[in-house]
Amino acid sequence: MDPFVSLDATAQAELVRSGEVTPLELVDAAIARIERCNPKLNAVVQTQFDTARARAKAPLPQGPFTGVPFLLKDLLAAQEGYPLSFGSRFTKDFSPNHDSELVKRHLRAGLVVLGKTNTPELGLLPTTEGALHGPCRNPWDVTRSPGGSSGGAAAAVASGMVPFAHASDGGGSIRIPASSCGLFGLKPSRGRNPTGPELTDSVHWLVGEHALTRTVRDSATLLDATEGPDLGAPYIAPPKTRPYSMEVGAPPGRLRIGLTLRNAVGAPIHPECLAAVAATARLLEGLGHSVLEGSLQIPGDEELGQHFMTAWAASVVNSIEGLGRRMRRTPEPEHFEPFTWALYQFGLSQGLTAYLHAQAEVLRFGRAFARRFEDVDVWLLPTVTEPAPTLGTFAAPPDEPLAPLFRSAAFTPYCPMANMAGNPAMSVPLHWSPEGLPVGVQFIARFGDEATLFRLAAQLESAHPWTHRRPSVFG
Repeated sequence: MDPFVSLDATAQAELVRSGEVTPLELVDAAIARIERCNPKLNAVVQTQFDTARARAKAPLPQGPFTGVPFLLKDLLAAQEGYPLSFGSRFTKDFSPNHDSELVKRHLRAGLVVLGKTNTPELGLLPTTEGALHGPCRNPWDVTRSPGGSSGGAAAAVASGMVPFAHASDGGGSIRIPASSCGLFGLKPSRGRNPTGPELTDSVHWLVGEHALTRTVRDSATLLDATEGPDLGAPYIAPPKTRPYSMEVGAPPGRLRIGLTLRNAVGAPIHPECLAAVAATARLLEGLGHSVLEGSLQIPGDEELGQHFMTAWAASVVNSIEGLGRRMRRTPEPEHFEPFTWALYQFGLSQGLTAYLHAQAEVLRFGRAFARRFEDVDVWLLPTVTEPAPTLGTFAAPPDEPLAPLFRSAAFTPYCPMANMAGNPAMSVPLHWSPEGLPVGVQFIARFGDEATLFRLAAQLESAHPWTHRRPSVFG
């Protein structure tokens, strides 16, 4: 029996602080869980078990999570001397010569890194089925996707391998797998967590890094440990008024919650996603909040998807060519999956003027989006338009390599707006389908207002607990 698998990171850290267990005991138990579960799920694609055991035996920094096992996403999370493949054959041998600032803060918090998690190539799709590492499977149904691009992180946490794991979100990549795997996933405000020293590319302002967790308090405490600008940060989020861990359990007050089901691409919504939002609205009203239907529609947002994809494709060009320069390697079609190469070619075809226009339109949207919070504290909306899809749903036909782009837009039309505006957003696991598939609901708050989201999430977690729900592979 594993005495730690059901404990969140906060509880595991308390056992270490009290002297009841050692970091090595936690690490060895997590390694055993990875070795047992990972062959079924393919969530962890690179291990650092010897290094982790050595770190666990040595004196660790005294932080909020001293001795707790952790996994990093194989994207953005640079570690000196360790591979960072970005899920691509082009970069499979790339090893950074430094730690990213966020990883440094993870280590200062006392975490023990056990390895890297699966991600699609360059983190581009809302599923995790890359050619380099193969498909990652959803712990709730191994025929289905865990979501993406932080699918490996979600599968690892949902299956109990580790209590939480690093994740990143440029268009929903924390919230999508949180919904698909029954986890709590918060994307912080733009500039809340550091992205240095290297992430300053053409869509730097879209990307937020944080974690996938089983409990709200783990997410809040980890963000306390990592938030704040790094040296030279181009964006800085408003300072928090007190530790986020103090928001967990604090009364959220009577919130004005806007509810919307409309999406800019007109995608149909699965009945279970509608049921999840409706049940959540009833729960919120029972907790004393005001829930009113409204619209997040911004004039001209019918073209917003095109602007987002123009900016996103430009970032693919920048990423591929930037990595090529660092590795002194010329990108060729055979180095990439067909979808990635087609998106790269599309980005090349757009030109500088198109990119600058798209960026201006996205930033214009952000200003208009802020006005949607003048009479509303938080917006409630679906995270995705359907429960976890089957593996292969986002495959690219040989004659239509960009097809996954349009399928993705229909699956996750609700997530990118928080990236474009920079607002904090979260997916909360409040609903399961009759087939046993988790379905998350999304909340978006004002820019810089993670505190309200943590207070609300903790209230929902108390009123409608979810951590007792576990897939059969758990532990």
